[in-house]
Amino acid sequence: MSIAEIRSYIGGRSRIGSVMFDHVRPVDGKVIGHIFEAGVEGVEAAAKLAFSVFQANRKTPVHQRVAWLQAAATALAANAEEIAGLISEDVGKPIRNCRFEVRRGAEFLQGCASALPQLNGDVLPLDSTATGEGRFGFTRRIPYGVVAGITPFNAPVNLLVQKVGPAIAAGNAVIVKPAPAGTRTALKLAQLFEEAGWPAGLFTVLTGDRATAGALVAHPLVSAVSFTGGTAGGDALARAAGAKKFVAELGSNAANIVMADADIVDAAKRIAAAAFEASGQQCISAQRILVQSSVLEQFLEQFVAAAKNMKCGQPDDPATDVGPMVSKSSADRVMAMCADAIEHGARYALPPTQDNALVTPGIVCHVATTARLWKEEVFGPIALVAPFDTIDEALRLANDSPFGLQGSVFTRDLGAAFRFADDFDVGALWINEASRFRLDLYPFGGVKQSGVGREGIRYAIDELSQIKFIGVRP
Repeated sequence: MSIAEIRSYIGGRSRIGSVMFDHVRPVDGKVIGHIFEAGVEGVEAAAKLAFSVFQANRKTPVHQRVAWLQAAATALAANAEEIAGLISEDVGKPIRNCRFEVRRGAEFLQGCASALPQLNGDVLPLDSTATGEGRFGFTRRIPYGVVAGITPFNAPVNLLVQKVGPAIAAGNAVIVKPAPAGTRTALKLAQLFEEAGWPAGLFTVLTGDRATAGALVAHPLVSAVSFTGGTAGGDALARAAGAKKFVAELGSNAANIVMADADIVDAAKRIAAAAFEASGQQCISAQRILVQSSVLEQFLEQFVAAAKNMKCGQPDDPATDVGPMVSKSSADRVMAMCADAIEHGARYALPPTQDNALVTPGIVCHVATTARLWKEEVFGPIALVAPFDTIDEALRLANDSPFGLQGSVFTRDLGAAFRFADDFDVGALWINEASRFRLDLYPFGGVKQSGVGREGIRYAIDELSQIKFIGVRP
């Protein structure tokens, strides 16, 4: 098997980068590539090119940006099977999920193209004060210039286009530094979009890890940063970036609440999919399942059955629901968190098993609030189930977290639903849908340590553009 050299894409293939590290295939632990760290040299080359391309295209009309986005969507859809295969091989995600992700990515780019002509400013009533009389004021949205996108491994198409599409729609150039496991996918998209007509350097991909990410966000020609990843990483990058626009989707520990009046069978199936599909490696995967005491045993029976019904296996099998995690070290970390919970007095309703990078679904009960599994983001196919009696208690448990990204409540009681809507500390809340459900039309982002800013087509375009006021005295 040949070992690929994986290097940055800076206006075409680049030879920048000398230090390299292994790219390991999760399913069997084999080295299939060497990723080269772009480092300061690569960041400097990418930033200078991106800034010059931004300057050359800053007055590009809306219809041209729409055409670019539409062409990118078409190119992504036309190469869907190849890209899905890359994701599955590099991340270990089941191929069925990968195909869905690529379709969603193409739809997202098309959505950005459709939303772009609706970007409007405001006309301001300056004569509402005496000193403003006889003057006319309006606002418009303008680009930042060069946007840096730092993306994670778990959705290498979706979470990349969530940054690239809005950045281009707003009139910026964009440089992306993907997580190592998502690098080949990002490089393929950069190549496809350039072949589809994007100016060389409008979308650049830098390869590497933390050193390159830190140098990129700190570069003076980068004016805005959009990051998806862990809270510790976000804190470090925000400090490196300094005083510039910083949008961040960070950690999570999603609580899903099941009231006694809910459809228990439906809730169990939806939460099982939200907890265990894609090996639980989604920021809004269901982790803490809070169930009203009177239906706890009924729910647990259905939840365990739904988890056992999920197929664990090879990621290239279309029937697989749970494939390997991104690495054996990730699987080891998840199993260590489970062991910590057991040491704190927890017990398994469904014990997980590990085979190298593959971890089967695990369900844990009686988890102490001092255990890592309660406090931290597991980012794996493990869910804990805990009882509550009253809405107040459910809210206390759900909000007992430094995170607040997206949560869910299953209930038929409209009054209860609105109580949770008011007092559940999350940036997004679903009623009668599990926490992993997401649409790209609504504002998505967190409170507390789960981030700042919002994604979602129109909202991300707003985040990656800035308001300019123009006042006129005729």
